[in-house]
Amino acid sequence: MFEAHFQSFDDRGERGESAPRIAALRAELARRGLDGFVVPRADRYQNEYVPPCAERLAWLTGFTGSAGVAIVLADRAAIFVDGRYQVQAADEIDSAVFAIEHLIERPPTAWIEANLTAGKKLGYSPWLHTVDGAEQLARACAAAGAALVAVADNPVDAIWTARPEPPLGAVVVHELRYAGEDARQKIDRVRAEMQKVSADALVVSDPHAVSWLFNIRGSDIPHTPVVLASAIVAKAGRPALYVDDRKLIGDVRDRLDKIAALRSPGDLERDLAALAGERRAVRLDPATCPDAIARIVGSHGGKLLRGSDPIAPMKAVKNATEIAGARAAQLRDGTAVTRFLAWFDREAPSGRLSEIDAVEALESFRRDTGQLKDVSFPTIAGAGPDGAIVHYRVNRKSNRRIGQGELFLIDSGGQYLDGTTDITRTVAVGAPTHDFRKNFTLVLKGHIAIARAVFPDGTTGAQLDTLARQFLWRAGRDFDHGTGHGVGSYLSVHEGPARIAKAGAAPLRRGMILSNEPGYYRAGAYGIRIENLVLVSEAPPDAEAEKTLNAFETLTLAPIDRRLIEPEMMSDEEVAWLDAYHARVRAVIAPLVDAPTQQWLDRATAPLAS
Repeated sequence: MFEAHFQSFDDRGERGESAPRIAALRAELARRGLDGFVVPRADRYQNEYVPPCAERLAWLTGFTGSAGVAIVLADRAAIFVDGRYQVQAADEIDSAVFAIEHLIERPPTAWIEANLTAGKKLGYSPWLHTVDGAEQLARACAAAGAALVAVADNPVDAIWTARPEPPLGAVVVHELRYAGEDARQKIDRVRAEMQKVSADALVVSDPHAVSWLFNIRGSDIPHTPVVLASAIVAKAGRPALYVDDRKLIGDVRDRLDKIAALRSPGDLERDLAALAGERRAVRLDPATCPDAIARIVGSHGGKLLRGSDPIAPMKAVKNATEIAGARAAQLRDGTAVTRFLAWFDREAPSGRLSEIDAVEALESFRRDTGQLKDVSFPTIAGAGPDGAIVHYRVNRKSNRRIGQGELFLIDSGGQYLDGTTDITRTVAVGAPTHDFRKNFTLVLKGHIAIARAVFPDGTTGAQLDTLARQFLWRAGRDFDHGTGHGVGSYLSVHEGPARIAKAGAAPLRRGMILSNEPGYYRAGAYGIRIENLVLVSEAPPDAEAEKTLNAFETLTLAPIDRRLIEPEMMSDEEVAWLDAYHARVRAVIAPLVDAPTQQWLDRATAPLAS
């Protein structure tokens, strides 16, 4: 019926291989005189999604989630994952080999202090840990009377047979009609920030920042169109861009050569050492920069200036062109999602649809736009109990039929040249139970509370996060993930520094795009999540306001399942918001879909009281 072009449903887990691989790693560590090793889910650029050649954690442990870390000692091993992945890890990990720990509640540092004994040596790769992360590990080792030892070459790579080759995706120019600002102007803005802290050079180690700064995009990692590259921006002259020359095809090399000195990735360490040898002040972000870079600068006499990445907030605040692009992408994407929801409502009651069928269908509707470049992440499509797995990834082994009387949660997004999308809808298959409706309505009330929020300029995500949880909290419920994350402009679907979360410390600025996605999950039964993207905007004028006020403009356009709402639990203001949202969805989407979908849309967006 449909076919997925951008997603695979192969079972990537290799649970049965972890025992012999751990044995091989322990032998390699003993040969090197190490008593243990830390294996993060990271590449040398600290990406969320990593190329196959950097999937060391998955290869070693069988765990395929996007966040986690393992510690292997001679007589024990543990893997640490957060609340999103506890269920998934239990399914993928061999519990005879690894203890599964909660990344937040009992972090690796606490485990090290409890399990590493005095005199032991714990190895780590400084390219795969941030400066802050390495320092935390070092303190934990010291507390145990042990030592953290940097290794020049990763011992996992020494035992990894048939390791994939590094990616060589072609670099493409992100044209001004999408970027909205010339790269030279961006470089000037960065240099202005450098002057404020008296930096001679800024290390740009994050490929998202590099791609934004030079207005380039690539295909080196799945679903995120970044170029795996780094840069050094000096206070004068052309910045240096460290990128594999084989990625520069056609006129891209000439266009980049006008704004940057093109260097090989292998030149980075030598150039850093040279800067340090001249006693230059080198700025880096310890929260995102690999520890290896700080070690190079420090060991050659350079002055390390630690501070937040000045590019991150620039990139997060979208310009007028990017905002217009985001609105266009959301309209296009919302049309595809609405077509899918109408199709799903027709087909799901038959009992013949599977989770994979739904994923393939939604991707197909997006491809029908003619402008889809990729999905923005592998679609999360969970029927019944699979919906309770926050980051569930269906494969051919786990694939299940979507049955009557179930909830179906689908979280997905698209990558378009003018914007990145991310939307979650939870829909009823058959008649929903009172339990479904009650908990869905609690989640919806939190979603609306965020959508309707008015807040002073400079408010942080942590200050708003409680709004999304308040109704669940009153019912003794909660969700173990953030309420919202930043979203890039044809970049990462998860973008910092701003987020709506208990620990979201960055202020929300006008022009930032974030998700609004509270949820509720009953393990082994069902999951509920409602997600729209929102734009931080100027609040409606208030003559009596004493402070500058901001609000959220909801960008995502697709119906929310009315059948799952308990109207008597909703306030008049909440009902008014939902009805106005649905009226807007109907007005803009209806002209773009076929007649049967229009008829379905009319019913799906009818006022709640009707």
